[in-house]
Amino acid sequence: SSSVTSYRLGVAPIFSTSGGIFRYLGTVFLLVFPLYSLAITFETRPSSLAFHYTPDFAAICQRVNRALTSGGAFVFSVEHPVFTAQGIQDWAYDESGKPAYWPVDRYFLEGKREAVFLGEPVVKYHRTSTTYVETLLRTGFAMSELVEPMPPAEMVKANPRMADELRRPMMLLIATEKREKPAF
Repeated sequence: SSSVTSYRLGVAPIFSTSGGIFRYLGTVFLLVFPLYSLAITFETRPSSLAFHYTPDFAAICQRVNRALTSGGAFVFSVEHPVFTAQGIQDWAYDESGKPAYWPVDRYFLEGKREAVFLGEPVVKYHRTSTTYVETLLRTGFAMSELVEPMPPAEMVKANPRMADELRRPMMLLIATEKREKPAF
């Protein structure tokens, strides 16, 4: 798994070679920190819901850039900045206990947030959408796609509680490509 959860749980990465192809299945932390200086390059580097757990997104982007081949893809997801801004990551409820609205506060004040994830306290780092995009551009990536996913109509129909997921974005999906020179 490429998630911070497997990293935190100590799941070992999986390395394999077959037909001259090097395969890696593990966390981006294990990839970019110990291996970035080795003579190993990748065509694609995916990561899922990990970067909001690290304080230095720019350093990760620089290291991933060094590990990618020219034109290589860097594709990842993060919790949406609207989701991480407040810190508590929960709805404001009305008198009857139903979600009234999603509170967004301190959006432009980036930095450390304390939250609860799966019943455990965790530290996350809030960044604006602009910071994610500009950091990628400044570290040598071109934007390919930016998506704020939402549940499909069939899912909302099958589970009416999913309708609340249409009221605010929960994730941000970003696809980039390594360029030869940074944009700035």
